[in-house]
Amino acid sequence: MTLARSGDLVAAAARRGGAVAAINAITLEHVEAIVTGAVDADRAVIVQLSENATLFHGSDPVPLLSAARALAVAAPVPVSLHLDHVQDSGLLALSLDVAASVGLSSVMVDAARLDYADNVAETAAFAARGHALDLSAVSFAGAPSEPGASPEREAVMGADVGAGSSAGGPAAGGPSVSGATAASTGLFVEAELGEVGGKDGAHAPGVRTDPDEAATFVAATDVDALAVAVGSSHAMTSRTAALDLDLIERLAAAVPVPLVLHGSSGVPDELLVAAARAGIRKINVGTALNVVGTAALRAALAERPDAVDPRKPLAASRAAMSAEVTRILTLLP
Repeated sequence: MTLARSGDLVAAAARRGGAVAAINAITLEHVEAIVTGAVDADRAVIVQLSENATLFHGSDPVPLLSAARALAVAAPVPVSLHLDHVQDSGLLALSLDVAASVGLSSVMVDAARLDYADNVAETAAFAARGHALDLSAVSFAGAPSEPGASPEREAVMGADVGAGSSAGGPAAGGPSVSGATAASTGLFVEAELGEVGGKDGAHAPGVRTDPDEAATFVAATDVDALAVAVGSSHAMTSRTAALDLDLIERLAAAVPVPLVLHGSSGVPDELLVAAARAGIRKINVGTALNVVGTAALRAALAERPDAVDPRKPLAASRAAMSAEVTRILTLLP
């Protein structure tokens, strides 16, 4: 089985000087597309559900996470499960309660909407609870891989990613992972500093993460990964975002944990690769799948406007999303 820890996948990406893709899922078809796309690419992937996705499912992530866990266990490539952009205190508490049963290994606590002091307080409180969680009974992949396994599986399943691994900055000489490393039994906790917001706000000159403030924030909260504002925006359907690569390099040098890029669907391919080379270790993608998936769904329904069986249009949508996942995963270093 290859249900993996998100922290292991991030650390493996850092060792090779690249990034792991974290793909948003809304429906079971999304999860199937993500896992199939990862298998076709022979690359690891993080399947993530946002708080908004859980709202779509009646505020209960357990059924979809349980299905995702089953698909991850059956997959021949490493797949981890993550809750993203969680602001609701009830959902944060629920994530701790169900993590072991659904195979959840990482959570992003999103308090970036608060002022700095409150962001630190809320983030640090959740990080402490997440790190204290005992997930040792969960059968995460971690044993040495079988002979002939792909380099991706070898890196994730056979390597020591405890203290001293270069999961923060560039692969050569990067800082070590703090908090819930792969060697611990708790959750890997991500947070955000600097607004990665809508299409206008994140492109304003002042909306960027300051390296010194980021280093101070990480020290105060003990988080394991930090989402930073470097020019990307959520929900972009055009790939026109301009990333500040110099800022990414300065953040990677200053911050002792892996950096996360949100809003990656709006970033051109060459900048995604450059961002990974500059120090981004986890790249979040969501809208890109929805763009190709809904386009395929519309095309299938247009061909058969009288159709009532949803399986063919849904299958077309799932296949299009899977192909996009494969494309993104094979693109990233």
